[in-house]
Amino acid sequence: MEETSKKNTDIDEKPLDDKHSGSQDDIFLTFTETEEIEPGFGKREWNEEKVNDYYIGLSSSELNLLLEKCGHGHSTTDREELNDELKYVLDKMINMTEERVLHIFDQTIKEHDHDVNFPEDDWSFITDYVCGELSLDDTMVKFRAKLTATLFYYHSIYPEVRAVTDIFDDEEPCETIRSYTIAIIWVIIASGVNEFFYHRQPAISLSSSVISVLMYPCGKAWEYVMPNVMVPWFGGKIPLNPGPYSYKEQMFATILSGVSGTTVYVSSNIIVQRLFFKNTWVDFGYQFLLTMSTQFIGLSFAGILRKFCIYPDRAVWPTFLPTLALNRALLKPERKEVIHGWKISRYNFFWIVFASMFCYFWLPDYIFGALSTFNWMTWIKPTNFNLAMVTGSVSGLGLNPVPTFDWNVVSMLMNPLAMPWITIWNMYLGAVVGFVIIIAMYYSNYYWTAYLPINSNDIFTNTGESYEVTEVVTNGLLDPQKYQKYSPPFYSAANLLVYGAFFAVYPLSFFYNSYKEWYTIKKAIAMTSSGVEDMLKGDPTSRMMRKYKEVPDWYYVTILIIAFILSILTVEVYKETKTPVWGLFFVLAINFVFLIPFSVLVATTGVQFGLNVLVELIVGYALSGNGIALMTLKAFGYNIDGQADGFVSSLKIGHYARIPPRAIFRAQIIGTFIQCFVSLGVVNWSMSNIEDFCQPHQSSKFTCPSERTFYSAAVFWGTIGPKIVFSGLYPTMQYAFLMGFGIALVFIVMRRFGGKSTWYKYFGKLEPTVIIGGILSTYAPYNLTYLTGALYFGFLFMYYIRRRYVAWFEKYDYVISAALSAGVAFSAIIIFFAVQYHAKDINWWGNTVMYDGVDGGAGQVALYDISATERGYFGPERGNYPTT
Repeated sequence: MEETSKKNTDIDEKPLDDKHSGSQDDIFLTFTETEEIEPGFGKREWNEEKVNDYYIGLSSSELNLLLEKCGHGHSTTDREELNDELKYVLDKMINMTEERVLHIFDQTIKEHDHDVNFPEDDWSFITDYVCGELSLDDTMVKFRAKLTATLFYYHSIYPEVRAVTDIFDDEEPCETIRSYTIAIIWVIIASGVNEFFYHRQPAISLSSSVISVLMYPCGKAWEYVMPNVMVPWFGGKIPLNPGPYSYKEQMFATILSGVSGTTVYVSSNIIVQRLFFKNTWVDFGYQFLLTMSTQFIGLSFAGILRKFCIYPDRAVWPTFLPTLALNRALLKPERKEVIHGWKISRYNFFWIVFASMFCYFWLPDYIFGALSTFNWMTWIKPTNFNLAMVTGSVSGLGLNPVPTFDWNVVSMLMNPLAMPWITIWNMYLGAVVGFVIIIAMYYSNYYWTAYLPINSNDIFTNTGESYEVTEVVTNGLLDPQKYQKYSPPFYSAANLLVYGAFFAVYPLSFFYNSYKEWYTIKKAIAMTSSGVEDMLKGDPTSRMMRKYKEVPDWYYVTILIIAFILSILTVEVYKETKTPVWGLFFVLAINFVFLIPFSVLVATTGVQFGLNVLVELIVGYALSGNGIALMTLKAFGYNIDGQADGFVSSLKIGHYARIPPRAIFRAQIIGTFIQCFVSLGVVNWSMSNIEDFCQPHQSSKFTCPSERTFYSAAVFWGTIGPKIVFSGLYPTMQYAFLMGFGIALVFIVMRRFGGKSTWYKYFGKLEPTVIIGGILSTYAPYNLTYLTGALYFGFLFMYYIRRRYVAWFEKYDYVISAALSAGVAFSAIIIFFAVQYHAKDINWWGNTVMYDGVDGGAGQVALYDISATERGYFGPERGNYPTT
């Protein structure tokens, strides 16, 4: 166990003896270094007399600016009452000279040029200040400059980060018997629930925010119920009840249990191989080896990413800030204040929003389903095929200005109360562009797409039926004779575009993001040989974290070696995978190449890409006709990068919460190990006990959209292979790689030579990687229905309120986000087990209207009728299907 101490020791574990009485220093074990950047940095230390005198001398305008920038409203008590944060800020401002202000601003401009998350108002101010365009004789200008520089240097440049983190680091326990017990219980529960609902459309999950809500009363109950006795621990004793439940205990437990927030990707392998490929040899031994190896290789890669995605302050990880906001609302005392007329505390506000959503979600999820799938435009004429394809929410493209009243649908593809506004509108722009392209492809019958549903993620035969891979394989490999008798696989128009976008995004993201974030990447690479200490000198949070010992790189290397050995055992023991060992080395190398630019992207924008399609393509060429080998290598190729992002995001949460890195390391090891077993148990139970599991019209929506995509990819790029696809079925798709490279060059030139030109002021806000991400995230099987609501919420909260009502945004925005998601998750669990598992359906118009017409699957399913063709099928001539 680990936490802060003023003692300097090289010993990782310090046994406790019987004489200890349970004081704070005895609650946990210590690994700490005492090096300081400057005296008092990050500590609750200030000159009380000077601070009070300085505060009393502030004008009303200066006081209001101070409160606003520090995320406070007007005080409900006397003017003279200050909380510790304000005292600390004022103490540092007193000693902030004009020369130091200029130095801080110069360094900020250098490191945050083109930073999409940097507050526009602050950026304009500091650039004008440095360029001499502001009068230094103006009292308010001088005060704002000193305040801004103080916040930048001692806290964070981002107001949303300042809202959820402390400006100092308190010495609280984090690794205690209480925090470990509570976290382990909830990682078991959350892993099971998340795995269970992952195969539903739309999926429901217990996020870190939701788990935090559940753990908090457990911690408080332990505080009041458990006796304060000493428990033997490795020759010493530690307290069973260390006293008041602390914020750091809660955050440590959240990180450990938060491992369950990223589902085990290889569950898709297991389901597809068992239910679609009919591989009866996929037993528990194979599942265990595959799961353990992929999860822990991902964990080992997280250590590599620390210098790129944790220490730099540009790595905000915006989608995880609500977790910190929620836990602060639960455990941190608040200053009594009025923010734009709002007096309510974060804690009370959370429970009001949570209870409201818990009750409301019964309407769209069970009582009045049309509120969730609000395809009202198709109700005008349910039999109109074109109307359904364009506006439909079920099988169409979802062009609907009011598509849903369900928060689960609104937040399905992104969290609009956490994503930066620039990310939201860039993604929506990409989705709109994708909509136009899909319509053009479909109604021009591009590569026979008009014979198929417009937005399906399934693959089809040349007669429009779902493709059965068992019809074309012998002993797991493509059988050319069976293939010629059966059919090639075909994609829908939306799926064709999605795969083309995937091919484009790899060269685009690699070159463009490497160029855009080259300063961060170069700085991290330069520090690699000298360790992490130099990387911890810039960001205020990183400087505070220098007191804790970091996890040595060789820890992560050891995990990588062990996990890689397990991966070799997976393919060597289970020869049925037909997977060569060299393939494992290959996917490991691919992840090393793309790991940094992709992870930097998700750390700054919240948009995440996987390497699944790239691995599919290359493995499909190398192991043509082998769908099972492709699925196996894809599990490693995608999961390494995806899991690494998940683990490193938890490291960033711990970074913000000032949790010792070695404590987080232990938490992730324990949490991952538990999650593997729980997830395997749940996925096997689901396959055996849920009726019609993974079928298109499963009554409780367990249609397995991710597994359907996984299966389609395995057949298309594995069993059939890219040689056949590119040479005979879809030859133009291969040019998407060149398009991605070309787009990268265009935007690199724009950034390099755009400067301060008028046109670049607008076009410079375009993020090409995020735009293409909008296409990838939105279609096949989802559509604009799942993004339009997010656009509205994003504009309201992340643009309008964030700019106009900063203090309100900092206090309440992430609390609302966490409360809405928590209400949905809890309500969904109760609904499923109370009235859906043993079906108690409410059959009325409000639950059936969205499925009555063409959009719901009744009647016409494609633009052209295949049976009306002369041959009775479309595509290449039977018996002469493409083979090379």
